[in-house]
Amino acid sequence: MHPAASVIAFTTLSGAGYGLLVWLGLLVGFGQAGRSPALVLTALLLGAALVAAGLLASLAHLGRPERAWRAFSQWRSSWLSREGVAALAGFVPILGLGWAVLAGAGPALRDAFALALVPASLLTLVCTARIYDTLRPIPAWHNRWVLPGFLALAAASGGALLWALGVLAFALPPHRGDGVVLLVLLALAAAVKWAYWRHIDRHPGGVDPAAALALPAGSAVRSFEAPHTEANFLLREMGFALARKHGARLRRLCLVLLVVLPALALALAWAWPWLRPPAAALVAGSVLVACALERWLFFAQARHLVMTWYAPQGPGV
Repeated sequence: MHPAASVIAFTTLSGAGYGLLVWLGLLVGFGQAGRSPALVLTALLLGAALVAAGLLASLAHLGRPERAWRAFSQWRSSWLSREGVAALAGFVPILGLGWAVLAGAGPALRDAFALALVPASLLTLVCTARIYDTLRPIPAWHNRWVLPGFLALAAASGGALLWALGVLAFALPPHRGDGVVLLVLLALAAAVKWAYWRHIDRHPGGVDPAAALALPAGSAVRSFEAPHTEANFLLREMGFALARKHGARLRRLCLVLLVVLPALALALAWAWPWLRPPAAALVAGSVLVACALERWLFFAQARHLVMTWYAPQGPGV
């Protein structure tokens, strides 16, 4: 599928934003961040800004953005509609937690809003992932690894942003425990994505032209002529092809940016504490670039079954 920049920006930014909000909600709700209202407010604003930027970026992929509001009416059957409803509902605990911190509300009310932020953010992430893993015509998406991949990358990128924010803006003390937790999150996200890539390589799914015509497997089937004489929407959006060798290289680069480079930066920060701020910036930037690259691969390596009907010599292929 054609990897549109708007959808890549949407899934990357909103994933990182919701991941950050999940960790913030857990930390505040369990009394780990209540002593620094400025950090809570800054992280809350950053998470909300990333989510809002992602949602606005998604509108750029619509043919008629002014009609986007109609999608909310289909929540009974559409995961896209449910995602929109969940995203809007998620701003209630965001605003509630911000008000509780600014107004100096009691710990019980503040913690209640913080803990409500966790399921609200997770629900939106689940809805986003379900948009893709329920699409049976795209085998690379219709599998059990898509949802864990979305959740793992959100947790890793959100955790990296929250840790970097604490180091850069609030000079958190150089404890190694937070870095170890972050490395575990990054390693887990890398493991889930590696499992996803192995799955789509081993189970490409779909049918070949012979099976589509109910012929014996391996039968030579060749189109007499192309279905049409010039490229159309299906070929532009669904027929994007990425060479296997390029895909393998980009996967390796993604893992380097997601795990190897952050691990080296954290090791330098532990050895020389004065390097902690630049290391934090490097970790956050590297993880975000890795997530954007993974999103690009997620779309570029997804092939719609409709392409079975187009011979390799067809237009635009």
